Amino acid sequence: MGLGQELHISVSRRELRAVGGRTGWTRLALVAVLLASLLSNLGPAATVAAGGIPDYRFGAVETYAAPTAASALGAGWTRITFRWNEIQLNGPEEWNVPISDATLSTELARGRQVAGLLVTTPGWATDVGIGPGVPQGLYLPTDDPHNMWANFVRTIVGQYAGRIDHWIIWNEPDIPDTQHMSWGGSVEDFVQLLRVAYTVAKETNPNAVIHMAAVTHWWNEHWFGQFLDTLVADRNAAANNYYFDAATLHIYFQPETVYDLTAHYYRLMLNRNIRKPIWIAETNAAPSQDPAFPVPNAQFDISLEEQAFFITQALSLGIAAGAERIAVYKMADTDGDQAANPEPFGLVRRDGSRRPAFTAYQVATTYLSDFRGGSWDRRDEVSVVTVDRGMRTTTVLWARTPEPQTAMIAARTTRALLVDVWGRAYTVYPDRGYYFVDLPGANCAQGCLIGGAPYMLIEDAPLNADTAPPPASPTSPPVANPDVEVSPDPDAFPTPTPTFTPTPTSTPTRPPTPTRTPTPTHTPTPTATPTQTATPTRTPTPTQTLIPFPTPVPAPTLADVSSEAWALIGIVALALGGGAMAVRGRRRSDE
Repeated sequence: MGLGQELHISVSRRELRAVGGRTGWTRLALVAVLLASLLSNLGPAATVAAGGIPDYRFGAVETYAAPTAASALGAGWTRITFRWNEIQLNGPEEWNVPISDATLSTELARGRQVAGLLVTTPGWATDVGIGPGVPQGLYLPTDDPHNMWANFVRTIVGQYAGRIDHWIIWNEPDIPDTQHMSWGGSVEDFVQLLRVAYTVAKETNPNAVIHMAAVTHWWNEHWFGQFLDTLVADRNAAANNYYFDAATLHIYFQPETVYDLTAHYYRLMLNRNIRKPIWIAETNAAPSQDPAFPVPNAQFDISLEEQAFFITQALSLGIAAGAERIAVYKMADTDGDQAANPEPFGLVRRDGSRRPAFTAYQVATTYLSDFRGGSWDRRDEVSVVTVDRGMRTTTVLWARTPEPQTAMIAARTTRALLVDVWGRAYTVYPDRGYYFVDLPGANCAQGCLIGGAPYMLIEDAPLNADTAPPPASPTSPPVANPDVEVSPDPDAFPTPTPTFTPTPTSTPTRPPTPTRTPTPTHTPTPTATPTQTATPTRTPTPTQTLIPFPTPVPAPTLADVSSEAWALIGIVALALGGGAMAVRGRRRSDE
């Protein structure tokens, strides 16, 4: 079963009782239909990856550290870091690449696209007169043997052509003189580094795709704007595609900045008449409350559940902002992480166990796959992100306040699938044209850094299907569409909308209820599908308490089918056997 499938059990107890009351061929036929339906659906608990890739635009950094888990995760692309100072530590004669051909072949065979990151100049090749990271001979012609950077780029791009065609040129050059600094040259020097890499890579591999180095924004909010201005001043830049094919961002800890920064960097480029896609190559919110990897003096106090919430929120907001691809940093913790970057970013721990964010990624990418675009429609007490998936629409919802909220969503169909962050799914029905979804409040001890537990509402209908008028939103998020009119200030950054205490006027109002005895509301369970009646019923809503995260899901086998599904299979199998006996008994009596 591929992760891209969206499945749920639709066999009700009423249908099973109906089958139990029949005999002979009629009973046998009905049981066979139910069994076929059950086996083809297998329920939401079984909606996990089986080596399939839901959407190549969702990725994870360094999947080769846990390749089997990465296939179960459904990562469609990954990034491998090629540190020049490790590949050619002592001179140009050395060649020690960070990944073997066999390992790379395994990644490609599993269907993952690979992007290479080139960074860190070795000491022997550094122009110390300019600054750390700046290669010797950088301003020489690209065919001059003393242009050390051109030589390195030509060799590595040529060696991996056809296997690695995406190359990110450098990493976080906007970080100033700190222990994390990777670039000590000027912005002009960096433009030259990019110019050389772009020219040499395209000559060596015409299919090469060159990515501008990822920036962090918060270290230097104006660095990228200065870089773009330097590019525009180059009279040859426009004719050479401005020396890069895609921009790259690293965005952490606050899911709403995934939207804000992506929209902002689109505007920075558009204000200079530069149109490039944006890849979010790193995003995550490392938990500080993991007993297996405690983080002393953590910057943010983030639980394992909140990391899972972040994944769903960040992926949906990245889509809404127009990001072309998104990757989580990173696939797995490694032995060197504790010393190098003591935060547990991995979806998989060093012992192979999976953090709750692993499941959240599986579920989110399942129901966001095949996206064509999205929009952030509400940004007040509630976040509402709508994702266009062609003939399907996924609406992602979460509370932005410490108080629980109720989201009112105009219905496109007569029923939908409501899925929580752990993949538990419920069939729900609109109440006179609207779905009402109760959302747990967020942990706002640090200012609602991450929203509350998100839910996804999946409808088998296109985005433009007829709906009732949507409820008004008092606050609209900044527009991320690159085609909108832009600010005259090229470095203007939109002020994030603050979280606030809800007011009575912004609470969704249900449509008037007809005068009749209301249908009792019941709490749904994953094994029971609510039965639609002639009277509109209130949408079943999950509990507003924190849902305990499940045991990590391994690569699926038949054992991965939920216990409820197996129970139903057993019931149907027994009924099938009984049906066969009834048919056999009748034949004997007829004889």
